[in-house]
Amino acid sequence: MKFLLGALFTVFVAIVGAFAIVTSGVVNVGADQEHSPMIFSFLETARNRSIANASKDIVVPDLEKVDISSGGADYKDMCAGCHLSPGVDKTDFSENLYPKPPNFTKAEIVKRYQTADGAKQSFWAIKHGIMASGMPAWGASHDDARMWAMVAFIRSLPKLDEAQYTMLTTRIDGDMMDMSFDGDMNMSDDGSGMQH
Repeated sequence: MKFLLGALFTVFVAIVGAFAIVTSGVVNVGADQEHSPMIFSFLETARNRSIANASKDIVVPDLEKVDISSGGADYKDMCAGCHLSPGVDKTDFSENLYPKPPNFTKAEIVKRYQTADGAKQSFWAIKHGIMASGMPAWGASHDDARMWAMVAFIRSLPKLDEAQYTMLTTRIDGDMMDMSFDGDMNMSDDGSGMQH
């Protein structure tokens, strides 16, 4: 009985102590100072285990049949500023976020997303985001097909050079598709080549 009371008292003191530290404001939450190795490891483990658990029942489509060009255009617009692109070693976002976002142009980083579990986890992170990391929840504005296209694109990204990346990430809008060609480009009245 004394052991149980001692254990309960220890847990109570730990909870009160943690509450006192958190509410005192002495914990530095600035993104320009790194966590201690113990805290960083704790938070990284919590994040990784949480994503693995939350994504375990996701069904992965055949990513070989997913159009990576649509994922590429979304990646360029929404992800490249943090996760980089071929020929770009750093951006203001990639350098100044903490923790630093993974560089998806590196094969050793993307390798973990090549498995079925890795695909599930990357899809989940794209859809739901990650609290206090700068990673948005794109599922609020994008359907699952678009997010799977981003997963497929990210898996291919380390193999791309700058020219291939540019080709796969160029968004073709309706105006460009409506242009007609007849040997030379049909010229409009203003000489721009665009038909109005």
